[in-house]
Amino acid sequence: MSPRWYIKKHRYSDAFDSLRRLRNTEVQAARDLYYIQAQIRLEEEVLGGGDIIRSDGQERFSGSGRYFSRFIQLFTIPRIRRATLAAFVVMIAQQMCGINIVAFYSSTLFRDANASERSALLVSWGFGLINFAFAWPAVRSIDHFGRRALLLFTFPHMAWTLLAAGFCFYIPEDSPAHLGMITLFIYLFAAFYSPGEGPVPFTYSAEAFPIFHREVGMSFAVSVNLFWAAVLTVVFPKLSDALTPTGAIGFFAGLNLIAFLMIFLWVPETKQRTLEELDNICKAFAPNHPDAS
Repeated sequence: MSPRWYIKKHRYSDAFDSLRRLRNTEVQAARDLYYIQAQIRLEEEVLGGGDIIRSDGQERFSGSGRYFSRFIQLFTIPRIRRATLAAFVVMIAQQMCGINIVAFYSSTLFRDANASERSALLVSWGFGLINFAFAWPAVRSIDHFGRRALLLFTFPHMAWTLLAAGFCFYIPEDSPAHLGMITLFIYLFAAFYSPGEGPVPFTYSAEAFPIFHREVGMSFAVSVNLFWAAVLTVVFPKLSDALTPTGAIGFFAGLNLIAFLMIFLWVPETKQRTLEELDNICKAFAPNHPDAS
């Protein structure tokens, strides 16, 4: 269990033991124990809309922290609104990048590339394998390079590989290079997606919110992701018919560049930041707001 969870359950000795395993010295563990406890009290008192009551030598939160109230606070409290915006951007960017139109309709796309049904299924299997294999580097790179850095690096590459795959539909269908080049660039697209926009949105959204709003904030972020995934599932076949496969894929290549700009503007780095440090980062974007401090 995390130190914060232990503290919220008033299990301070367990929280201290947990922090000692995470910090270099007991002094650092004691410092962070006090820091986390103070932050939790502030979240419960200010963000929860309740009071701290003292009984039997312990301090407990008296408010109910209703779910709907916390949902409204996602958009009304500047620090949390900043986290909500960042989580929204990384989640919707996962749909904007086009990964799900390839994942959901890969066999259809390869059939449009004049592949046989068997070949289309085999190439689709290869796409899934690439997606799985290239996600493993993120286990280390997501903390080494950072969430924001990975996204800013991979989105331009997803844009050009997707655009190249679309243009490869212009290669004559009787040429062996027709299917081969489309497959190559789709695989490259998946290779750039997997260590970046694949794992980052869920990791980022889970850590951007303060503990008191994490449940409702993560629920909102995931609902955004799944809602637009459902929309793409319904819309893409009509989009492909209207624009041709080249036009539809090129459209999502353009959305990758828009997502890159959104991430650059609205998604701060969270690498190796404590929740308390994230509070200061998010508040920095609204320094003049009366609730920012």
